[in-house]
Amino acid sequence: MPRRTEWPGDSADSSRAEKELSPQDPAERARAICLRLLTGTPRTRKQLADALRKREIPEEVAEEVLSRFEDVGLINDAAFADAWVESRHHGRGLARRALARELRTKGVDSALIDEAVGQLDSEQEEERARELVARRLPATRGLDRDRRVRRLAGMLARKGYPEGLALRVVRQALEAEGESLDDLPEPDAL
Repeated sequence: MPRRTEWPGDSADSSRAEKELSPQDPAERARAICLRLLTGTPRTRKQLADALRKREIPEEVAEEVLSRFEDVGLINDAAFADAWVESRHHGRGLARRALARELRTKGVDSALIDEAVGQLDSEQEEERARELVARRLPATRGLDRDRRVRRLAGMLARKGYPEGLALRVVRQALEAEGESLDDLPEPDAL
């Protein structure tokens, strides 16, 4: 297997192409940085702006490059938010609240977040919560009832599900197994 030749100044977080560009042309450096970052995974405008700031690209140059990338469709925060919600809801089982929190940390605008998480309705969210509980339920067998309730409801809470929904789904799953929950408060009473 051929070995990669190490060039002076190479490091894990910088590409050779970036180093070969003239240090006097920050716009070219900014374009190269953005293209390299966008090659691996979609990014938000804020994530790219942060990367350019970290690389000491002048703010006005960064703004110009990022605006051009938006104009040609290489940066699209709305599409990023939609894809993020779809992926993380189905893949990790995250609820709307957790998805909104993650998108905020990525710098997506509040209106775009509301629109993206608005694609998920309450029924979809509840169905996904049921799937998560059904998958985790066998691992809790043998534990006392209260511990099972805490573990299952806690798992849903960490994924952003509201307390009432989490307790209702857990209660229904345990009742379906024949667990007596008469002395457990109803989730709607909370």
